[in-house]
This record gives sequence, structure tokens and C-alpha cells, in this order.
Amino acid sequence: MRTLSFVTAAIFFTLMSCNTGSDNSTGTDTASAAVATDTMHHDMPMPAEPAAMQPAPAGAKVFFKNLKDGQSVSNPVKIEMGIEGMAIDTAGSMAAGTGHHHLLIDLDSIPEGTVVPKDSTHLHFGKGQAETTVTLTPGKHKLTLQLGDGLHRSYGARLTSSVTVDVKK
Repeated sequence: MRTLSFVTAAIFFTLMSCNTGSDNSTGTDTASAAVATDTMHHDMPMPAEPAAMQPAPAGAKVFFKNLKDGQSVSNPVKIEMGIEGMAIDTAGSMAAGTGHHHLLIDLDSIPEGTVVPKDSTHLHFGKGQAETTVTLTPGKHKLTLQLGDGLHRSYGARLTSSVTVDVKK
């Protein structure tokens, strides 16, 4: 019983810490800095015994709704994130067939099952946001959309999408 209480408490604190920050009822997160700064970083304690990672449904995919590979863009860069075959949920939720977006700047996908780091090039959207704006330095940048589960574990290359954009001065 004591183990169950500890795990329950860990999950509660996980849910609370991943959904902290300013209230953003529009679902839009704004990030800006020399490369990019994520205002949605989370200090999320991992449960003592995390739940097994749920497999992603066959045919599920993530994509950029408004950006095409090779597109020229201006700052701030608006990014609209899409998903098919799964549902977006908040960090902490371990419901089957759900996850939330992470935006990787100038990086490739994260291996399946690996927790997505949190820093200025790994942006987390644990409140279930589907769009953001970032300010990037002029030049070419690779943007990678990576889906993660409720504990920020990557679904791997199968649930990732990348585009290269050319940011104009």
C-alpha cells in the first residue's frame, strides 16, 4: 500500500509540475531568444516506477500544418503542429493513443522511449498546445516535430516530422 501511495503522489506532482506556467487559453506558446527559448520547460519528476510506454497506433503521424521544407520565413516564425491517428493530451496523461508535441531546433528525432531533454533547442508543449512562435537567427534551421507520451518519452522517428526553413533578416 505504501508503494501505491508513493506512485500516486509522484503522478500527482508530475501532473502539477508539467502544467505550471502562465495560463494560455489560446493554446499558443511564444518562444524567442538568440536561437529560441521555450517558456514551457517543465521540472517533471519521474515516478519511481513509470508506466510502460503505450505503442503508437499504426498510421499515426505528426506534421507541420503551415511550413513546407525549404520555405523562406521571417521572425517570429509561426509553427502550427498537426497530428493524425492519435490525440493530443497534456503532459502527465498516460491515456493510450495520446501524447504531446515537442519542437526540436536544429536536431534530429529522439530515439523511441528516450525522455526528450529540456533546453533551448528542445521545446515542450505539455499543456497540449498545437501552435507556437519562435524567433530564430537568420539562416537555415531544421525544425523537427517530435511526439512524446505523458512522461515526455519520445515515440521515436515514426512520430516525427522535419522541415528546413530559411529565416530571412
